[in-house]
Amino acid sequence: MQARSRDEILGSFVNSSRSRIRTVTFPPDFDAVRWAELDFFGWTDPRAPLRAYLIAQRAEHTVGIELRQADTDGSRSRSTMCTLCHAVHRTGGTSLFTARKAGAGGKAGNSIGTYMCSNFACSLYVRELLPLPGNQPDRALPTETRICHLETRLGGFVGRVLDGQDP
Repeated sequence: MQARSRDEILGSFVNSSRSRIRTVTFPPDFDAVRWAELDFFGWTDPRAPLRAYLIAQRAEHTVGIELRQADTDGSRSRSTMCTLCHAVHRTGGTSLFTARKAGAGGKAGNSIGTYMCSNFACSLYVRELLPLPGNQPDRALPTETRICHLETRLGGFVGRVLDGQDP
């Protein structure tokens, strides 16, 4: 992924209001992001822990998506799989994130949800730059194949949020 400035990111949101975009808080380590290792950039808002953001590239456009993390009590202990990178995590490693659709669908209250790595480290997991414990279903695949699968699933998610809208 190409490096993006804060202004580029703020101008890329497709499913959020201008007033909400003005309240976006970037992570403290934003200036140290290693963009070349990422297929997308995601983070949880430090001031609003149930609010998160995902920044992806679609064609030549940057697409920003505001997410809402499901508020869970963590009482269930079970392994879950990230829909994007297929990393299997024990308790707390994945979360259900919902995104309001862009355009008319979002104004009508339509949204989609998917399970993602809570730390948005999918790109690092598929490149094995960040280790995952235990048996991982995609570990036997070549790295380039895992990256391609991540990009395909990410593109599908972004496409469902855009719901026919141009980025």
